[in-house]
Amino acid sequence: MVIPVFRNVETLAELIERLRSLSSTLKGELEAVFVVDGSPDQSFTRLSELLPASGLKAQLLSLSRNFGSFAAIRAGLAAGRGEHFAVMAADLQEPAELVLRFHEELSGRGADVVVGTRQKRHDPGAGRIYSAIFWWLYRRLVQSDVPAGGVDVFGCSREVRDSLCALGERNSSLVGLLFWLGYRRVEIPYERLERKSGRSGWSFRRKVQYLLDSVFSFSDLPIKLLFWAGVGGLLLSLIFAVVVAVARIGGFVAVPGYSATVIALCFFGGLNCFGLGVIGGYVWRT
Repeated sequence: MVIPVFRNVETLAELIERLRSLSSTLKGELEAVFVVDGSPDQSFTRLSELLPASGLKAQLLSLSRNFGSFAAIRAGLAAGRGEHFAVMAADLQEPAELVLRFHEELSGRGADVVVGTRQKRHDPGAGRIYSAIFWWLYRRLVQSDVPAGGVDVFGCSREVRDSLCALGERNSSLVGLLFWLGYRRVEIPYERLERKSGRSGWSFRRKVQYLLDSVFSFSDLPIKLLFWAGVGGLLLSLIFAVVVAVARIGGFVAVPGYSATVIALCFFGGLNCFGLGVIGGYVWRT
């Protein structure tokens, strides 16, 4: 079980108690991999104190700075030693028992990937609105098969873990890569709990950056828009050329050089967009 940690010092004691209960249910098969993602609080120190006395099979990793949750999760997955893996947040907003359902699906029902789908969330009103807008844009611009409420927690087999860690993109989306890989996938609905302390590290700026990284990594929509804007510009320039030529012949345009200047601007502006779209298409395939 991989748990990225960033400013979660207040919840760590309760989190470890929940993990001890899970480990007991799983007959000691649970391994917890904590990855402190450059957290400015005392999360690493607190975990260093709590883990030795917890009785858990655990690893504690500390990144040299804050690389982001996806980099932390990737590091934790690479360090994990089990046959099945689960990723959970340290803020206790996802029920820890969800891991048991992940384990059931991965162990005996033939699933390779299990994702938790939020059916209800107890976040502040503004947070719910931002999240709904974000995932609506994500589903339409990036990957339509991502659940409407997004994905924060997932589980996977060792084979999927190996495939995921082998993909070395730096500015990408771990969730996007997980869905891009395919495999047999199962969705499990759950209710997101209210945050007990602190605030989410997913600021508006990070969400925008995440969306941009996902669009550029998994969609050629911007290139297609540029290409078709160029095609439209070229067609409009031809139509406009005919209109201006007729107006010039009819004496409606009296300014010297106006016709040639306007037609040239429209034509070469459209040609630039068209050319960039073509070049972008080749770069995308590369």
